[in-house]
Amino acid sequence: METINEYLSLKEFEAIIFKNEKIQISEAVLRRVKRSFNFLNEFSKSKVIYGVNTGFGPMAQYRIKDEDRIQLQYNLIRSHSSGTGKPIEAQAVKAAILARLNTLSLGYSGVHPSLIHLMKELINRDITPLIFEHGGVGASGDLVQLAHLALVLIGEGEVFHKGERKSTKEVFIEEGLEPIQVEIREGLALMNGTSVMAGIGVVNVHKANKLANWSIKFSCAINEIVRAYDDHLSAELNNTKLHKGQREIAERMRTNLLDSKLIRKREDHLYTGENKESVFSDKVQEYYSLRCVPQILGPIQETIDNVADILEKEFNSVNDNPIIDVANRHVYHGGNFHGDYISFEMDKLKIAITKLTMLSERQLNYLLNSKINEILPPFVNLGKLGYNFGMQGAQFTATSTTAENQMLSNPMYIHSIPNNNDNQDIVSMGTNAAIITARVIENAFEVLSIELITIVQAIDALEQKNEISSVTKKLYDDVRAIIPTFKEDQVMYPFIQKVKNYLVEN
Repeated sequence: METINEYLSLKEFEAIIFKNEKIQISEAVLRRVKRSFNFLNEFSKSKVIYGVNTGFGPMAQYRIKDEDRIQLQYNLIRSHSSGTGKPIEAQAVKAAILARLNTLSLGYSGVHPSLIHLMKELINRDITPLIFEHGGVGASGDLVQLAHLALVLIGEGEVFHKGERKSTKEVFIEEGLEPIQVEIREGLALMNGTSVMAGIGVVNVHKANKLANWSIKFSCAINEIVRAYDDHLSAELNNTKLHKGQREIAERMRTNLLDSKLIRKREDHLYTGENKESVFSDKVQEYYSLRCVPQILGPIQETIDNVADILEKEFNSVNDNPIIDVANRHVYHGGNFHGDYISFEMDKLKIAITKLTMLSERQLNYLLNSKINEILPPFVNLGKLGYNFGMQGAQFTATSTTAENQMLSNPMYIHSIPNNNDNQDIVSMGTNAAIITARVIENAFEVLSIELITIVQAIDALEQKNEISSVTKKLYDDVRAIIPTFKEDQVMYPFIQKVKNYLVEN
């Protein structure tokens, strides 16, 4: 069980989201939240404070009567529950709830502790609010998406629970839960923040790390298949570059290939002085998609790591407005809800994953094109050439999907459109950036699935399964447990889906 206390590490966050660890709230958090609530309740009585006794956005110039303040919060939640499109996936919604819970637990939001308790229950009982992909501009926080979370917390709207989409009221009765009673600013505190884009971002980073790991393994396998020389992976070569990512990727590749019987040493072949050929039958250097893997995946891995660092800072930050500062007995108005950090990082991440997808597609093309690999049948066709098709049809899917990723990698960060009567005159589009990045990542898994099927078919074509490294052998065995070696033409989409599921789940 993970405890929400002072600081939630990314590792702890991921354990809750991906390993279904339960959470508990420390007494220190509850005291902190209670102090913040009590202070705001007292402090706001004789002062003008945004969203407590004023309208919202450009309507902040209108004073709200004391007797209308609670209804104001309900009005805000209901009116902004206006999302459209597909529901955001359950893991990302759970991550969004956790991110919002964590920032509200810091004690700068003036919410009632009952809100913290109910959000904890949603996480622990896997109750997933219905939150739509479309609606957020990522500036005054994820206003629309977080309104759908707030709607559930007041007992309205819809949720997914035990595989079904149901009304919140029905599920709360079933689970014995009570909706919160809105107090002084629960609506605004829930909605003014970057928690949806941050939650989706955490899921994106988790999957991106998987993709990078698979890409390293696939790149190693292809180097084995073609009996590449090992000097492009050497510490001596890669350490002449000062980039941490390149060095790390090269080291991981060397480790993966440690017991391979196929990788060759240049000194055993081209450096012996015995080769007298005028035209060399062996390639002196491999194509870039095989030889430059550390230089390509290095910046990708560094980007993933940097995005992870920003996300951890964000979901441990106060991304609220206004900020309730109990220690200094003051309420500060500002813009911590602005999602530029996440938006910019999501754009970087999707560019990185698109480049990873492009590497995969080029490696796939290398295996499928007999004219450039010179060792495999066209399209790694294990059947009768001209009569059977091998991986020919699947390549179209990989190429098409890679092209879509290239198009999707245009940045959202710079696509600000003023709205809200120009009160929000420059916005981050962070939620859109995170959602589009999730699409790019999903596409990448599809391309890598086709590459992996082709790799194991190539190993069979060359009868190399007893010579490949133990890392590649496990990969080979895992895939062969899912799909058979095929010579006759097969319906490919079930194979691709099974292998994709394997890559996502492992």
